[in-house]
Amino acid sequence: MATESVEGDLLWEPSEELAERAAMSGYMRWLERERGLSFGTYGELWEWSVTELEDFWATVWEYFEIDASKSYETVLERRVMPGARWFSGAELNYAEHVLRRTRGAETAVIAASELRARSETSWDELEEQVARAAAALRELGVARGDRVVAYLPNIPETLTAFLACASLGAIWSSCSPDFGARSVVDRFSQIEPKVLFAVDGYRYGGRDFDRTDTVAELQRELPTLEQTVLLPYLSHEADLGALGDVTPWDAFLASSPSSVLEFEQVPFDHPLWVLYSSGTTGLPKPIVQGHGGIVLEHLKMCSLHMDLGPDDRFFWFTTTGWMMWNLLVGGLLVGSAVVLYDGSPAEPGLGVLWDLVERAGITCFGTSATYIASLHGAGLAPGDDHDLSGLKSVGSTGSPLSAEGFRFVYEGIKADAWLFSTSGGTDLCTAFVTGCPLLPVHVGELQCRALGARVEAFDERGNSLMDEVGELVITEPMPSMPLYLWGDENGQRLHESYFDTYPGVWRHGDWIRITPRGSAVIQGRSDATINRGGVRMGTAEIYSAVNAVDAVSDSLVVDVATSEGRAVMPLFVVLEPGAELGDDLRAEIKRRIRDECSPRHVPDAIHPIAEVPRTLNGKILEVPVKKILTGTPVAEAANPDSLANPQALEFFARLADEL
Repeated sequence: MATESVEGDLLWEPSEELAERAAMSGYMRWLERERGLSFGTYGELWEWSVTELEDFWATVWEYFEIDASKSYETVLERRVMPGARWFSGAELNYAEHVLRRTRGAETAVIAASELRARSETSWDELEEQVARAAAALRELGVARGDRVVAYLPNIPETLTAFLACASLGAIWSSCSPDFGARSVVDRFSQIEPKVLFAVDGYRYGGRDFDRTDTVAELQRELPTLEQTVLLPYLSHEADLGALGDVTPWDAFLASSPSSVLEFEQVPFDHPLWVLYSSGTTGLPKPIVQGHGGIVLEHLKMCSLHMDLGPDDRFFWFTTTGWMMWNLLVGGLLVGSAVVLYDGSPAEPGLGVLWDLVERAGITCFGTSATYIASLHGAGLAPGDDHDLSGLKSVGSTGSPLSAEGFRFVYEGIKADAWLFSTSGGTDLCTAFVTGCPLLPVHVGELQCRALGARVEAFDERGNSLMDEVGELVITEPMPSMPLYLWGDENGQRLHESYFDTYPGVWRHGDWIRITPRGSAVIQGRSDATINRGGVRMGTAEIYSAVNAVDAVSDSLVVDVATSEGRAVMPLFVVLEPGAELGDDLRAEIKRRIRDECSPRHVPDAIHPIAEVPRTLNGKILEVPVKKILTGTPVAEAANPDSLANPQALEFFARLADEL
């Protein structure tokens, strides 16, 4: 019988051997040897890293031996947010840091999918493919600052195209092919791409999904495109008649059969990629992050916090539409082999990823809290029927991991694994509350705040809280923070997104409680962005799809965590007079969301309501509804004097008892 899970219970402690060989310990010994800095605990090290901010990041630069064709003049010009300028004067290249210390015939990339047999790519092969792709892009006229976009799954070709793009100083952006055309156009159209990489389709859960019509729509809706490179992934005999001018992937690479890989040297803050984080209104925010900031942050995160190195095989279950793909690629920066998977985690059964762990020798297995909950709910115990002797760590992110999920990792997966639950975001492309191999693991708690990340919990008045729930804020700048939002020329949208609640302080949109021992508990989103399987989407995108259905006049959607730790996404619709919410209408609503937004955001349930609760100025009350559905009394969730229709909240109070 499973042991009851109580928040705060001790689950794991590092062995003396692990603590001694951990990269974090190596860094601390280096600080003492090279800087005369001695820290007795991780907490002391963290405090120094966020107090002596410039000194800390300077040591990261030196410790990881950053290759810069021009060195920096100043680590940080001013401690301001937004507008912090890091390592001014430095020039470098992200792709050069990935490929600077390649290890010949040793494995760099392992890939598996529902469509292909497992494959391995060596470091030499990866470098050759990147060189050919970079030369081919150059032949297409792609140069520094141009945008290259990808509608590709998590496969080696995507990695090759990205590194080639980065080597040229061009700017990358990607969406997973399970995104609908409207969602992709809403993202890519903002950055005016020159080249599109795409697939003809993909397989998920044993079903084939043709995407040639979607690619054709992208070609029509993206007028700046000059070339489309198509990978025949689903079928080598795909009908491409509906498409405009395309170059097949093999022909694209063959256009430059051999080439010396060169790396365009760019300023520290030159754009590397554009990620998208959806708010509750308007188009998805196009977040621009730079070469230097990502190099430093991912070296710090992958090495010091995740304890990855050349002997590791690093896996995270992700798609190319989630920032975890970008962090997974970052494993190459520390010499780890990365393991890519394209497909369903439940096809042909929930054991498929554990088969991959065993066969590929994965040492770090990353996934979502939802996946861990699904294993637990299905009564599976991967450790019982798989050889997981090589597995050292299990990472969880995407949403808070329940107490039962923490316990399950040790009872159902591996008793001596290091579990690190993390929380961060697309906005910085990292975790800022994360793991540390020197610290114990307690039920329900994230081990620590990351080095260089001054994370605090604020009350409504901006007072810092300890051991109380507050808004997750970052009070000092970090190098991987957005350089800007694309098209946001005066910075207004950036300011409104992160800095309008607490001037000069980053408000992230999560509830957090920091414990006296320095660990943290994430209580979920404090805004209405919906994160399903790691794909974050604003409610505005879902409303656009749902409200386009003729029988629907208004809608509201939220995601909530049940008491059992399950993530549930109910959709509430106001119907036109005479309409009924029958099976056909439910199917139509789900189809619209699946096609125009993403399959991950298809609601778990659809409920008819009389009216959508709104403020006096018309704002939908998503956050108060989330609170009510998780047990907060109506009077505490929203001030009735600020509402246009306070009676509309009573429905949700009644429904809360059923969740």
